[in-house]
Amino acid sequence: MISGVLLDLVGVIYDGEDLITGATSAVARLHEAGLPVRFVSNTTRSSKQAILDRLSRFGLSIKSDELFTPAQAAREWLGRHEQSPHLLVHPDLVPDFHDLTGSKGKAVVVGDAGEIFDYRTLNKAFRELIEGADFLALAPNRAFKDADGKLSLDAGAFVTALEFASQKRAVILGKPSPDFFLSALNSMHCSKTEAVMVGDDAENDVAGALQAGISCALLVRTGKYRREDENRFKPSPTATVDDISAAVDWIIAKRGI
Repeated sequence: MISGVLLDLVGVIYDGEDLITGATSAVARLHEAGLPVRFVSNTTRSSKQAILDRLSRFGLSIKSDELFTPAQAAREWLGRHEQSPHLLVHPDLVPDFHDLTGSKGKAVVVGDAGEIFDYRTLNKAFRELIEGADFLALAPNRAFKDADGKLSLDAGAFVTALEFASQKRAVILGKPSPDFFLSALNSMHCSKTEAVMVGDDAENDVAGALQAGISCALLVRTGKYRREDENRFKPSPTATVDDISAAVDWIIAKRGI
């Protein structure tokens, strides 16, 4: 029985500035089938509003509370712990942390900072960590599909470097954090046993969802997918399909089982 759907964005719905063929109609089919949908993205180079604006340009009218981002999770964490952020993130993501102050300390927040990653910025974050700051990683992704179609280093490599140097383990806020998946499921009152996740990242989207207890996770052969990705990480995908349209075919066919 499938009662709710979690969809990754980059590599599943769009790829760079291009909508993946059939994505809009695939999402519409889920809605027509009465299945609630939440979008769960590890994108950390764009603000939440920028992502919503891009989806709107693609013809997908998504409400803010239907989109879950690591920056949003970080804001909530910082608020709960009354901490202020030391940001090592892409400049386009900084607006998502506007007006955050805390009276009980500081937390280093690391996302995909792109060209901002250099010795100076990494060393500054390292010094904050060894002086007592908490450590938040927006996502642990190893690589992402860059504008030239090739894979590039993602934030995970830099998070690992800071963990090694500071001897502190980062709190992961985006996928594959179980709390991240569960926040999205709770917002549509869907249990883990009746949910399905669709992503192009066999490690964080698919294996992460299954490890979090989600009953099904589909890997699409678009975005960052590379041949044999379905065999690189455990648990293996429930199914590997060509694209979001094929994923929706699978979901609707299995919905009542």
